[in-house]
Amino acid sequence: MIEDVRILIVDDQLRARQGLKALLATWPPAKEVREAALGCDAMRLIQDSPPDVVFMDVRMPQVDGLQVTRLIKAGWPQIKVIVLTLYAEYAADALVAGADAFICKGEPPEKVLNTLAAVCHQGSPCCNGQATQPSSSSSSLALVGRPVAWSQPASS
Repeated sequence: MIEDVRILIVDDQLRARQGLKALLATWPPAKEVREAALGCDAMRLIQDSPPDVVFMDVRMPQVDGLQVTRLIKAGWPQIKVIVLTLYAEYAADALVAGADAFICKGEPPEKVLNTLAAVCHQGSPCCNGQATQPSSSSSSLALVGRPVAWSQPASS
């Protein structure tokens, strides 16, 4: 059973963070939802108190979300990263960077929550408050289960 999931939203757009936070408030397993506007802020929050799941935007100032995903997976491979962006063309790059899932921002809310639940089920311990210690090996980038990728159908 998924419970007590700690989530971090990383997106430079306030409205995107607020909208996702409102959606996550409807998901009973969510214990805590924190926000960061920049990748460097996200890394500070993760170092202080690692979340179980990170929703990561790709295009952000200073450090892009793919680089932050690589850093998270190098230091905390147990943290699940869901890349959530407007740009479907980043799907392959996101999964190569170590993301556990990719979803476009235009997808229905149910798909976002289903993806979150699927990612939590992939590594079971992730969503039970056990994402607490950084990895001692930066080469540990193995994914548990199979990455989940969702994208919007191309518009004609």
